[in-house]
Amino acid sequence: MNNSKRTVVVTGFGPFGEHTVNASWVAVQELKKLGLGTEVDLHVYEVPVEYQTVQSLVPSLWKQYHPLLVVHVGVSGMATTVTLEKCGRNHGYKGLDNSSFCPDSQCCIVGGPDCIDSVIDMESVCKRVTASGLGVAVSVSKDAGRYLCDFTYYTSLYLSHGRSAFVHVPPIGKPYSGEDLGRALQAIVQEMLELLDQAEEKIHCQHFH
Repeated sequence: MNNSKRTVVVTGFGPFGEHTVNASWVAVQELKKLGLGTEVDLHVYEVPVEYQTVQSLVPSLWKQYHPLLVVHVGVSGMATTVTLEKCGRNHGYKGLDNSSFCPDSQCCIVGGPDCIDSVIDMESVCKRVTASGLGVAVSVSKDAGRYLCDFTYYTSLYLSHGRSAFVHVPPIGKPYSGEDLGRALQAIVQEMLELLDQAEEKIHCQHFH
């Protein structure tokens, strides 16, 4: 590995509907306090719950930072665990956003594949974080819900050829505090970076043999 710091961008969402305080942004701010160690340059962003903003903001984050990894965090009123999403989906966006808009095409990228998987093995991240005894339950899902979360994830996966991740958190206090969620995010992102490193080393080794 070269000595330059690795850049990671983590986003949370702003308020919407009954989520006047969005747990995802609270969790991301807690993660920012904790940091990801001296080797990682961490940037955090609050994303408005608007399709059109996502369409311009997500590409600009990739362009501006050239991050190794972008992790998007969203809240799910139905979640009781911290949930790692394996894939993003292109079609089925009918829910109106904060500006009462939804894409005419009801999809993220016209002509894009139906579904894009993250290059990160979420089952493996889940197992490792669970084994670390963090005291926060983690699970894996294949359906990010066809709203702004899924829309953002797909857009990011498309742009990064799969080098993105999405984490759903439950609302604050149901059952976890913001600090708990921040600690969980820290552990999750560190495991993701570890897995990406191992994948790079594998490619490297194959290259030299």
